[in-house]
Amino acid sequence: MGKDRARSSATNKAKADKKVKSSGTPPGTLIFTGKQHLEKLNVSLAQYDPNHYRCDFASNRIPDTIDLPGINWFDVRGVHDVALIEQLGKRYNMHPLAIEDVLNIQQRPKFEEYDDALFIVIRFLSFEPAKRDIDTEQVAIYVTRDAVLSFQEKDSDLFAPIRKRLENASGRIRARGSDYLAYALIDAVVDNYFIALDKVEDALALLETEILAAASETTKALIHDLRISLITLRKSAGPMREAISRFSGSDHALINRETGFFLRDLYDHSIRIVELIETNRDLLNGLHDLYMSEISFKMNNVIQILTIISTIFIPLTFLAGVYGMNFDVLPELHWRYSYPALWAFMIVIVLWQLYYFRKKNWL
Repeated sequence: MGKDRARSSATNKAKADKKVKSSGTPPGTLIFTGKQHLEKLNVSLAQYDPNHYRCDFASNRIPDTIDLPGINWFDVRGVHDVALIEQLGKRYNMHPLAIEDVLNIQQRPKFEEYDDALFIVIRFLSFEPAKRDIDTEQVAIYVTRDAVLSFQEKDSDLFAPIRKRLENASGRIRARGSDYLAYALIDAVVDNYFIALDKVEDALALLETEILAAASETTKALIHDLRISLITLRKSAGPMREAISRFSGSDHALINRETGFFLRDLYDHSIRIVELIETNRDLLNGLHDLYMSEISFKMNNVIQILTIISTIFIPLTFLAGVYGMNFDVLPELHWRYSYPALWAFMIVIVLWQLYYFRKKNWL
């Protein structure tokens, strides 16, 4: 029942969130395929160089830039406004297919190279233990020589720590180029995979305790929900690893040699994430086997108890049947003490059986 409910919920969510492009639509046609999460599209613009930093926020418009020989970072939250996304894309000569991918939120994580730009699509994931559900959000990053455009579906400020580092001039981010900023943004998303996996591991530990204490239908539903969550994690982490691998191995002119070291470290993190997901899948399969063993053990105990009760009553039923026959000549029926003697004999049989069963460790 829990499995059917979870499957129905996932199906309804997919229907609500997904709009399919019309058949025959030419490539590059701009159609938003998601669910509008925000009333207004929010855009923040961070402009910085090693010595300067400014940040501007706007709703339903693109903030104006100033003449600063550094990096312009547009962080767009909400991608339902097709006209505004197209306007920002055209300002930085985004390829029409890249703009299309920004608006199509069902994209598989990937990495694309253009003559003067890089384009990365990944998925931000968070795990909610109370709902036992993975919340996903597409993040698209477009990188040019002097600008980075990041696009999110929702209003959650995924990159607040990056903005804080820029503001405080902490670390090397202000002294590096747009490629390093793109690395920092992807790294922030990848780090959250570890947070989600830690929560999944905690849920698995609680699940094991619950199975050993009292396996039930609720436990079965929990196993199913966690399995769906791990499938969602794997579907995002696998392609993300491939995209980061291509990014780290690219020899594009926008990627500095120094940034390459950090990208390779990021690729190592993506490999570790995939390995952790596989490990957790193995643990969950083991917990499923443990659950089935516990259910079988409980069922065997019930059958054992019922069998013992049946075995105890078999000789008693035989004696009652014998003395319940309608024959005229049953000598014991005319003996004064036959009734208590029969009870005493039956009690002795029961006590002997109980002693024998306990001696055999059947009780």
